[in-house]
Amino acid sequence: MKRLIITNGKVILPDQIIENVAVVCEDGKISGLVPSSAISLLDTDEWIDAQGQYVSPGFIDIHIHGGGGYDFMDGTVEAYLGAAETHARYGTTSLLPTTLTSTTDELLHTFSIYKEAVKQNVRGAKFLGLHLEGPYFSYNQRGAQDPKYLRNPQPEEYNRILDASDDIVRWSLAPELNGALEFGRVLTERNILPSVAHTDAIYEEVEKAYYAGFTHATHLYSAMSSVTRRNAFRYAGAVEAAYLLDDMTVEIIADGVHLPKPLLQFVYKFKGPDKTALCTDSMRGAGMPDGKSILGSLKNGQEVIIEDGVAKLPNRSAFAGSVATADRLVRTMVNIAEVPLVDAVKMMTLTPARIIKTDQTKGSIAPGKDADLVIFDETIHVLTTILEGNVIYRN
Repeated sequence: MKRLIITNGKVILPDQIIENVAVVCEDGKISGLVPSSAISLLDTDEWIDAQGQYVSPGFIDIHIHGGGGYDFMDGTVEAYLGAAETHARYGTTSLLPTTLTSTTDELLHTFSIYKEAVKQNVRGAKFLGLHLEGPYFSYNQRGAQDPKYLRNPQPEEYNRILDASDDIVRWSLAPELNGALEFGRVLTERNILPSVAHTDAIYEEVEKAYYAGFTHATHLYSAMSSVTRRNAFRYAGAVEAAYLLDDMTVEIIADGVHLPKPLLQFVYKFKGPDKTALCTDSMRGAGMPDGKSILGSLKNGQEVIIEDGVAKLPNRSAFAGSVATADRLVRTMVNIAEVPLVDAVKMMTLTPARIIKTDQTKGSIAPGKDADLVIFDETIHVLTTILEGNVIYRN
């Protein structure tokens, strides 16, 4: 029986930070939190002295396109593994590889690549399933998504896609499109999370979608309608719906660029840490220097520019995805939004785990859960990343 024991750390739980305890892991699971004075090390134990630093649950990124120069739409095992290993260096232990608007053939290809990547992934963040983003989006809210692939959901197309993979965990789309509500019900029946995204919907349309299964909002505020006028009358948009529908969960790109301090604080105040997940939405430029890059696949993607801590379209008219890593999101919430560390960590761990229904095994430091852990310092820079009891990164 292999044991990993972490001592001398500030252990972050969902509601508090505790000290003078050791985190004991056995065979990839957390077996207990034991008073430090009661620990007796065996010759076969792996021991980590946290040296007074923080011990956190592993970060869970439920919306991520790539990093380290790789994009999941590259359609190669190398890209999947390269992105997963890049983000492991920044504390991410689990993630949902996310697609972009594309052809059906591209999606079908990435399904087979994903399965092979899962088999070969031993040094990177674990893949928890696929997140399909598009191609069913509003043209006006497309953001950096390639407009030539936008279309309405059609049963003959989406059923073919759904039948081709049992790895899809969530699907982001605009709920106001023709056929979207029916599609949402199909997804819900298959235990796939429909998520409101890239949408021009008004409140009433989002409310209908919510009852059809759309219980989550993709990157709140980004590519999403707010208060608008139609024939002189004001209507609440998707943003307002996310607040008014109490049980709707949201995710935000908390890189400090996509949303400024007041909006980060607004989301925290009115949705709270139990309904708000942090996501990177990062493209291949995460962990890479400034300069030109590609959004989407190397073959069919769009050229973008990385500057000011974000990816932009070449004409700088819109953001083109973030270049954030998970540790940066937590730092932003603590240092800029002035959120307590416990809550910032929860939004990067337990809350996303609950949203994708993996919180029985991941998302918090508790006996019986996977030994996915991160050790970081006072400035929230990652020192060690542990996946299922194995160290996959050490600074």
